[in-house]
Amino acid sequence: MTVMQTAEHKMQSAVEVLEQELKTIRTGMANAAILEHVTFEYYGSPMPINQMAGIKVVEGRQLMITPYDKGTLKDIERAIAMSDIGLVPQNDGDCIRLNVPALTEERRKEFVKDASKMGENAKIAIRNVRRDANDTIKKDKELTEDESKDLQDKIQKLTDKFVKLVEQAVDAKSKEILKV
Repeated sequence: MTVMQTAEHKMQSAVEVLEQELKTIRTGMANAAILEHVTFEYYGSPMPINQMAGIKVVEGRQLMITPYDKGTLKDIERAIAMSDIGLVPQNDGDCIRLNVPALTEERRKEFVKDASKMGENAKIAIRNVRRDANDTIKKDKELTEDESKDLQDKIQKLTDKFVKLVEQAVDAKSKEILKV
């Protein structure tokens, strides 16, 4: 792979990581992604809830979790209660319901700040990739000065493109969070 391809691949990865992180931020609407990182003990090993239960959104503000194995109902309920998602599980014997309350204005602003921090971290990662690529280009003795400068300009344009993608992702998430 060339320096350019490597840089583009790493920058793309940074954007993908950001998008995954942004999915975990609550928006006031029920979304199965908020349970992605919640695990429970299943035969001695941690298991993600979304692999052991069906999760569906009911009426926009409620998640219904139906375990494939009814014996795991209590374990899933306990895992959700102990997680940091801030939702209280209601076990009705067959499934678990999670009511997602509307967010307060203060909480919305907090989540927007979190999204901005995640975006800033992604931008830092992208800039680090740019720095590494530029260092590699400068160390390459086979390139002429003009070729080196040209490659560095291309890396900068690539960086600008991915930083813009990060900003768009954060802006979209912020609008989603602030939408009442």
